[in-house]
Amino acid sequence: MNIIYMALAGAGGGFLVAAGVVALLVGLGIITRFTGISHTAAHSRLYESAVLFGALFGNMLTVFETPVGFGRVGLMLLGISSGMYVGGWIMALAEVIHIFPVFARRIGLTKGFSIIVIAIALGKAAGSMLHFYMRW
Repeated sequence: MNIIYMALAGAGGGFLVAAGVVALLVGLGIITRFTGISHTAAHSRLYESAVLFGALFGNMLTVFETPVGFGRVGLMLLGISSGMYVGGWIMALAEVIHIFPVFARRIGLTKGFSIIVIAIALGKAAGSMLHFYMRW
């Protein structure tokens, strides 16, 4: 009986954390910003549902430690998707607090801004690949 209570408490706590993450995404306007950039505002409810179900799925995998037989290809796709998710969070939060325009103004950058953002993303991806490949 204690295992059932522990499972319910763990799942409940995880659901609260997942709900908090989704609320933060929606509250900061990150999803609406993504839909605005990609010109797919008609599908914003689909994006919100995908984030919600992704958070719930990740919560269930973490809490119950359920093995998922995706194989190496599935693991690679999951890693790429997770990296895109985290990178999107970082870039959206940085954009929300307007750190890039302030930084560009302070160093006097007028051209090549998109190249710098792409270089940051590629560096983050390369660092992550090395981290996971070398098992650092």
